[in-house]
Amino acid sequence: MGEKVSPGTRENMVLIFDGDCAFCSLWVERLRAILPTFPTSTPWQWVNLDDYALTRDDVDKAAWFVTPTRQFVGHLAFSAILRSQPAIGLRFLGNLIATEPFSSLSALAYRFIARYRHRLPGGTPACAVRRPE
Repeated sequence: MGEKVSPGTRENMVLIFDGDCAFCSLWVERLRAILPTFPTSTPWQWVNLDDYALTRDDVDKAAWFVTPTRQFVGHLAFSAILRSQPAIGLRFLGNLIATEPFSSLSALAYRFIARYRHRLPGGTPACAVRRPE
């Protein structure tokens, strides 16, 4: 099964996603609303990628969940966020996503969604996230 993500370091965790993608922004907000705990989330456009040892190519392809000791990408980022939840059912689902054969299926689905994310519903045509004042 996938490793446990410690909730004790939640304040040092960050989800980095594409802020110019309405679909991505919509799902970050939906997950924030429905999950008991949610990490800090920030569009990659607002961070210094060097601080996270990420490149523009990395963040163009997938979301990243960064903890003090690990980086998770794509479907494994979602899995890690679920594994950091207090609810056992959510942690179980997170482990399931990280375990074969579900991990391969989840990776395939994630790649498909990431590739076509700008064509998926979720926001307005001018979907860039504005930095808070």
